[in-house]
Amino acid sequence: QAQLVESGGGLAQAGGSLRLSCAVSGLTFSGYAMGWFRQAPGEEREFVAAVNTIGANTYGIDSVKGRFTISRDNAKNTVYLQMNNLKPEDTAVYYCAANPRPFELAAATRRYEHWGQGTQVTVSS
Repeated sequence: QAQLVESGGGLAQAGGSLRLSCAVSGLTFSGYAMGWFRQAPGEEREFVAAVNTIGANTYGIDSVKGRFTISRDNAKNTVYLQMNNLKPEDTAVYYCAANPRPFELAAATRRYEHWGQGTQVTVSS
């Protein structure tokens, strides 16, 4: 049974940094592309970034480009989201997700088969 467990969320000040981790078990990690999504209260879940099995990546939100970096370590079955220069509008629950198409960089939630429970990120001004 696949399990995705996010960690690293919390409270940060504007301009600060956080690194989210998502530890994956129960599936062949290298056989999946991975994504990060976020959902603010009252908003739809939105695509943040994706990384495929060979490390190519893409970002879905213009405001995070240059501030957020997605990466993965296939030896540790873990995907990361390094978030720098955080802004109050980054406040949301962040979810990692696994896409069974290892080379695909997908933004649509329907392309992802497994999801974590989410980790809260709160950025104060």
